[in-house]
Parts: sequence; structure tokens; C-alpha cells
Amino acid sequence: MQHQTNLKKMKIALILIGIIFLLISVKLAAEQILNQSFILEKAKNLWQRDFKIAGTRGTIYTSDHMKVALDMPTTSVVTVPLMIKEKEHTASVLGEILECDPEILLEKISKKVSTQKLQPEGRNITDKQRDAILSANLEGVILVQDSKRYYPYSNYLSQVLGFCGIDNQGLSGLELEYETYLKAQSGDLKISFDAKGNLLSLDQEVVTQGYGNDLNLTINHAIQSVVEREMDLLMERYQPKSALAIAMDPNSGAILAMVSKPDFDPNYYQDTSIEILNRNLPIWMNYEPGSTFKSVTFASALEENCFDMYKDTYYDRGYEMVEGARIKSWRAGGHGLQTFLQVLENSSNPGFVEIGRRLGKDKLYQYVHEFGFGKKTGIDLPGESSGIMFDYEMMGPVESATVAFAQGLSVTPLQLVRAFSAIVNGGTLYEPYIVDSISNPLTHEIIYKKEKKALKNVISEKTSALMRVALESVVANGGGKNSYMHGYKIGGKTGTAQKAVNGVYLSNEYILSFLSAAGMDDPKIVIYVAADSPQNDIQYGGTVVAPVVKAMYEDILPYMNVEKVENQIPKKTTWLDPVMIKVDSFIGLKKEECKQQYVQFEFVGDGSVVIDQYPKKDTMIEENGKVVLVLV
Repeated sequence: MQHQTNLKKMKIALILIGIIFLLISVKLAAEQILNQSFILEKAKNLWQRDFKIAGTRGTIYTSDHMKVALDMPTTSVVTVPLMIKEKEHTASVLGEILECDPEILLEKISKKVSTQKLQPEGRNITDKQRDAILSANLEGVILVQDSKRYYPYSNYLSQVLGFCGIDNQGLSGLELEYETYLKAQSGDLKISFDAKGNLLSLDQEVVTQGYGNDLNLTINHAIQSVVEREMDLLMERYQPKSALAIAMDPNSGAILAMVSKPDFDPNYYQDTSIEILNRNLPIWMNYEPGSTFKSVTFASALEENCFDMYKDTYYDRGYEMVEGARIKSWRAGGHGLQTFLQVLENSSNPGFVEIGRRLGKDKLYQYVHEFGFGKKTGIDLPGESSGIMFDYEMMGPVESATVAFAQGLSVTPLQLVRAFSAIVNGGTLYEPYIVDSISNPLTHEIIYKKEKKALKNVISEKTSALMRVALESVVANGGGKNSYMHGYKIGGKTGTAQKAVNGVYLSNEYILSFLSAAGMDDPKIVIYVAADSPQNDIQYGGTVVAPVVKAMYEDILPYMNVEKVENQIPKKTTWLDPVMIKVDSFIGLKKEECKQQYVQFEFVGDGSVVIDQYPKKDTMIEENGKVVLVLV
């Protein structure tokens, strides 16, 4: 009986054991099949460490697809503190390689965290530092791929592009303005370790990385390069306190070039003062514009039929009296009897007092605002100023007279360029812009496209046509003649503005400028250049700045395929002007057959027959100028 009882108990125990084993097997099977992904993820968390790495920031391109800002791959240092057994030794070695305080590193690698970035000390290290760390073979120290913002053309377009901080975050310029589009989500670098915490092969690393969007600018690389070159030469020759330049498409508001001097290298922005970093002069600087503004007053008066610029006359006796204030001409004794076109050519201040009288306070104030002065243009760049304009109630007869020739108000260069563009393009005021589109870096799909934005018609096409002739006449016969180019219609207005500080005009400091467009039958480009206090005795915009603009046009207009014309206004010459001669064609001639009086030949090549020449046939050059002939 006892034996049967024991046998029964054993059977029951075996059944229970079988049930338990079955339940365990079912549970294991269920876990393996139904919860496989969850278990695998838990295991990976034990095997892997996650390191945050920067995503790839969007590239910035010019309109001709040159990269002017991009991310370059670099190396950064991260650590796994739990793996570092000799922390003081590790901190000491890293401190020597990274050239920083070992105590700071020791504090970081002693933290009770799974991973620790060495930032900023170990961010974007050099190749030499990377090799030294690899050679040191430090346990728990890992090198990961990172990225750093790189500007391949150094100072080129620096205030416009801006720069990025150590975390690749935009801090100024377009980098800041378009941070939302350019920035990329941080990626995760997953590196595997074995059960003992030893690092497995980096070949097994898993990376998930984000990408920012690309910016496509209206800036033309070729035009920007020409403007940069000539502005550098201006700075070297005249050593002004600062200088600036803008080139704009007058028919859309697209910025083709923008330069601010002094500038900086965004790759090493830490070496530059904050004043230079954050002051993009073409949009930030406020000053009295000088005689360049007279083009606005003249256009407004023409629109209101205040005079016939060819027939009506004004006698400039050298001054005008306004409520006891004597407003003088720049020329002693004045210019005498002039047509109103000559008033513009000669930049006669008394003549513009008369134009202001005819226009009247209400209309003058209205047109100044219609042309966009006193408020921001809305360009897509940070740091734009709005300028300063008299309140209507504060404009008495004297203020109205001085505003007519641009004293007593403050403008930005961009405001001037936009207004001048409206004067020559048929009368339309556009909103300026510098980003043409935004695109996906992987698919190149356009996700945003800027359309030109016409704000209003300020003057009629009839008035604009008259202004194009008048401004070309200023270059041919007036203060802008140093920008005159045979074959190209250039129109413009020079400016010589006395600087004012705290309401007091400085005796020997001027802002010299030249505001221009080309070609005047159908203007393709507007260029403005200004220099603050050039260090020489020449104090006129037409003498210092107009030749700089001419040098820009000499390269830019052929590049833009602006055709030469024969119906331009002849240049008014004096005995001081050089004699100009027309170049013959020498292509196809033998070397000994190349003859033209009053030019010098430079032969290139060892052949005997001319296959090319510069300048081309019918180009006007100075007497005894050089003609280069290519021989084969």
C-alpha cells in the first residue's frame, strides 16, 4: 500500500514538473516569437553606445552653382567614462594632445554617464591630433566623424554669409536668417561593445544622420568676384575707414553682388571684432546720401511736370536764400544759366533748392516715402536699418530745401539702390532679395522658390525714359564722366556727402559714392559703391569712386552679354582727357603686317599669323594703349 502511494505521488510530481516545463517552454517560445524585436532592442542597449553627431548642414550656392558655404567632415573625441580605468593618465595625455587643461578633461571623463563628449576641447580636431590620439591607444576614448562649416573663398561675401558656431548653428548673416532651413537634425552613431565592455570593430557602427536644405542665392559668383577684387584695390589705394558695394538686377530686386569692407574670414571669425562681424554695411549703414539722392528728387519733379528738362532754365548765381539760410553751390560763383538737365549734370545745390520749391513740401515728402526711404526694404538678411527721415511736421522751408539735395535725412545703401532701380526700370519698386530658392540636398527638389515682388509703380515709364537719358548725360557731360565707356551706355550720379556726428558736420571727412546703371536703353544692372573718408586730398565721388565702378563694368558687362551700341551720348572732353582711338582688326594678318599708329603691340606665341586679339576690333582705347595679338 505504501509503495502504491509513493508511486502515485511520483506520478503527480512528474505531471506537475511536465506542466511547469511546458509552461516555461510556451513562455520562452512566446517571448522568442512574439516579443523578439523588444528583446533584441534590450540586448542592443547592452551591447551598444549611442553618440550624438552633427547632421550635415545645407550647402549655400551662388546662382552659377559655386559652393560658398558647406560642411566638411572632421573628427571629434567622445569617451565612455566607465571604460576608462586610468582616468588621470588619460586626462593628462589628452590634455597634451588637445592643448587644454587636463583637470577640465579629468572632470568630464569622471562623470557617471554612459558617454561623454569632450567639447569644445575635442571638437573638430586636426589630423595631427587625431593621429596622436590613435597612437596613444587610450581605453574608453573614441574618435567619431563630425562636420565643420567651411567657407572655401575665405573673406568672399563674408558679412552676407555670416558664420556658424562650434555646434554648427548659424550666428549671423544668411547662416542665421535661414537657420531653420539650413540646420540638420543631429545623427546617432551606434557603436557595439562585447559582454566585457570591449570595443568591437568600428566597421560595425550604425549611423543615422540628418541633412539640412540647400540655399541657392541670387549672388552671381563671377560678378561678386569682380566687385570683391575692385573693392580690395580701392581699400589698398585709398585706405578709407570702410567701403561698400551693391550690384542689383533692377528688373527684379535680385542682389547680384554685395560687399562690405573691412571684412573677415568666416572660417576664423573668432579673430575679428564684433563690429566687423555684425555690420553688413550695405543694409546696416545710415548716412546722408549726398548728390546720389538728387536722382530721386529730379525724377519726382519730372513726374509732376515741374519743368521741361531740355527747355526750362535756372540761373545759378552761386547760392539760394531760404528763410535767411544761405545755401551755396559747390562751385564758387555758381554755374550761371542752365537747363534743368544741366542742373542735374552739374549737381547744382541751388538748382535743386529751386526744384524742391517747385515740387513743394507735400509732394517731396510723399515721393521720398514712395521710393521706400524711412522704412526697411524687407531683404532676407538680418540687421537691416530703416534710415531716418524728417517728420512731416518738422519740415519747414529750410528742411524741405535741404532734403531736395539730400541733407537732413539718412538712408541705407540698399534703399538708394532700390530707388535708383525704380528710376531706370520703368518706375517699379521691387522688394530686394538674396535667396532665390531652397532645395532638398538629396533629391534637389525645389521646396521654396522666391518670386520677384513688385511693390508699387513710383513713376511712369515716360519719366523713367527721360531719367535714363538724363543719367547717361550726367556720365557723358557731368560728374560721372570718369565712368564713361565707349560702346556702353552708363548712367549714374556721383555723391560727396559731408559726414555728420551728433548733428555736427566734420570738416574733412566725406562719404564718396557713385550710383549707376548699365546699359541705359534697357538697364541690366545697377551698381553702387561708397567709400568712407578716403585717405587722400581728393574729395569727390566722381574722382575716387566712378573709376572703380568703371573697372567693374569693364568685366561685368561683357560677361552679362550686354551688347555695345553706337548711339550713346558723346563724352564731353577737356584738354586733360586722354585721346581715344579705335582699334583695327588684325586677325588673319601676318606679324609684320600689323600696323596702326598710336598703339603698342604685345605679341603672344611663336607663330607668324594673328589668330586673336585684345581689345577686339572697334574698341576705343587711349592713345599709345596696348593691343595684345596672339600668334600661331
